[in-house]
Amino acid sequence: MKATIAVLPGDGIGPEVTRAAVEVLRAVARKDGGYQFSFVEHPIGGAAIDACGEPLPAQTLAACRSADAVLLGAVGGPKWSDPDAKVRPEQGLLALRAALGVYANLRPVRVHPRLASLSPLKNDKLHHVDMLFLRELTGGAYFGAKTRSADDASDECRYSVAEIERVARRAFALARLRRKHVTHVDKANVLETSRLWRSTVARVAQEFPDVTLEHQLVDSMAMLLLTRPSAYDVIVTENLFGDILTDEAAALAGSLGLLPSASLGDGKAGLYEPIHGSAPDIAGQGLANPLGAILSAALLLRHSLELEYAATDIEYAVDRVIERGVLTPDLGGDANTAEVTAAVIDLLGTGECRVAA
Repeated sequence: MKATIAVLPGDGIGPEVTRAAVEVLRAVARKDGGYQFSFVEHPIGGAAIDACGEPLPAQTLAACRSADAVLLGAVGGPKWSDPDAKVRPEQGLLALRAALGVYANLRPVRVHPRLASLSPLKNDKLHHVDMLFLRELTGGAYFGAKTRSADDASDECRYSVAEIERVARRAFALARLRRKHVTHVDKANVLETSRLWRSTVARVAQEFPDVTLEHQLVDSMAMLLLTRPSAYDVIVTENLFGDILTDEAAALAGSLGLLPSASLGDGKAGLYEPIHGSAPDIAGQGLANPLGAILSAALLLRHSLELEYAATDIEYAVDRVIERGVLTPDLGGDANTAEVTAAVIDLLGTGECRVAA
């Protein structure tokens, strides 16, 4: 297996956590002589604005398009935080998602028993929390037409049937590999786009008779995520609702630093990144939690390179590191980024994370 991975460190702690993920991927390749990964690094976000005057340079985009997968750190920071600026770091990420056609954002959320006390919820509500969000990523208000005058502003939210169908089918297909339950989240009592989502998802559900479908209004879902989170398996929703709900769900796990994501299109290539931001207040101090980025690398192995065995290896290693208490300060520990990364790599090397093929 040979693969080229484009690495976009980005801003803040992005370079630190992507470095950790690359070290783990190199360790996987060393352990299994059949894997050959090459890494090409390019700027994005604020770093790219400083270096090239734009958040997504043409060279960066070309490298991403030719790679087998893209590993990204984080973008943004106070230096570029003016919302009225014509060029902003986040524009680079949105443009990259659109250019790569990665319309389905996968965000798994699990609660590790050792870290349940870090959640704002009582522990009895966190047993067996294991959900997978499917957030539509290239449509809706984030990509619709925008207007602004001295007296008003507008953001168009537009969706086509085809855009909804493709992410809904991905959700149902993934549910078949899990507990066979899909929750669709919308605001169909108010929004016309949500009514289109609801009817389209219900029609797609007929192609998957073995999967149960339920609908929830987004405001109700925001409450239910906190009152009975273990009831949910796969949750599919539009771009804006998904952005908000997945950040809420991240609180269940105890830290944004734990959670990975994968953004997928119709091909095998994908964009992989931890869901946390650039955390400029701790950048360069060795305090960044690398586990979200490392788990994103596991998703990269699973979805783009079809190396399920290696992906599971990383996930088991991360679980063992958490069990042993090798944790960064955000998780109540005193380990630094390098120490946590080394602990994951050491466990990969022992072979104890192997599961039956």
